[in-house]
Amino acid sequence: MRYLTAGESHGPQLTAIIEGLPAGMPLTAEDINIELSRRQKGYGRGRRMQIEKDQVQIKGGVRHGLTLGSPVALVVENKDWKHWTNIMGIEAPEQPEETKRKVTRPRPGHADLNGGIKYGHRDMRNVLERSSARETTVRVAAGAVAKKLLKLLGVEIASHVVEIGGVKAKNLRYKSIKELQEVTEQSPVRCFDSEAEKEMMKAIDQAKEKGDSIGGIVEVVAEGMPAGVGSYVHYDRKLDAKIAAAIVSINAFKGVEFGIGFEAAGKFGSEVHDEIIWDEERGFSRKTNRLGGFEGGMTTGMPIVVRGVMKPIPTLYKPLQSVDIDTKEPFSASIERSDSCAVPAASVVAEAVVAWELAAAIVDQFYSDRMDALIRNVDEQRKYAREF
Repeated sequence: MRYLTAGESHGPQLTAIIEGLPAGMPLTAEDINIELSRRQKGYGRGRRMQIEKDQVQIKGGVRHGLTLGSPVALVVENKDWKHWTNIMGIEAPEQPEETKRKVTRPRPGHADLNGGIKYGHRDMRNVLERSSARETTVRVAAGAVAKKLLKLLGVEIASHVVEIGGVKAKNLRYKSIKELQEVTEQSPVRCFDSEAEKEMMKAIDQAKEKGDSIGGIVEVVAEGMPAGVGSYVHYDRKLDAKIAAAIVSINAFKGVEFGIGFEAAGKFGSEVHDEIIWDEERGFSRKTNRLGGFEGGMTTGMPIVVRGVMKPIPTLYKPLQSVDIDTKEPFSASIERSDSCAVPAASVVAEAVVAWELAAAIVDQFYSDRMDALIRNVDEQRKYAREF
């Protein structure tokens, strides 16, 4: 199962094509719109979230509410397109001045300069329009489809913020994924810890007052994955490796860990590895889950716990120094519309990309031409693991 996205930040639309979904899977636009709405929320977001109200259109691959087994086409229109038709138009403009807002001044921390060098663009708007985090809109749409598939297979997934600007959540003692979802959906910063939530919001306000930005850490948790999904045989089929790549592919993410992650470097092996236990009801399980649900690139049947580190957004209202590619003169970097903190929204994106990798791994490993057959095969795998 795979997907491809197309579109620019201020172009007419964003598009995703999904290939490999089973036939007979229930899917509606509302399943996806719920997730798109979650992405647009969060304390610290900029004005674009007020301009755009993202809604998906399913353009192919679904009939009468069920997938057909053929590629699914998703489209999200950019409402701001009407203000950019001359600048971002497909056809060449009749008047050269219509190409205004040319970008020759690369912004530190963005893809501007490297992308210009790679593709030979002297107008780096050609780079920033695609490298923009706006593209994550349709990745969340694809992730919403994956979440629907996982739910039908008995796999639940949630995300939350555990740190913003150095403020760390301390109370993470939730009883279930359902409780985690209910609490964080009501939090402006998607944090389970109500005390940390207040301090995170203060940190965002302080950064905004300074014209600066702050980053943080998000966590994604998934329960219900059957044991043995992934591979120890080939490096490129290790499921934790695929998830790690997916997390770091999100704009501004610079690190990833599973379970206790980097903390393991300072511990003894006896304090890191999860002891194996067995009982008649569950079969094999682990006493702890320090490895975050993975061993040898495969799921253990324990909850999957993965964290991603998001750097502060590089578009600042106290801009950093750069150099104009035409004049070679130094300048203070230009300002595009920006957020002071996008960590809460990024947690939704992280949830989407993890959901996609989990769903794709299941579809690739089990017979999946039909949804009913896929459900049956995954249930049989769970039963096999319990009786092993």
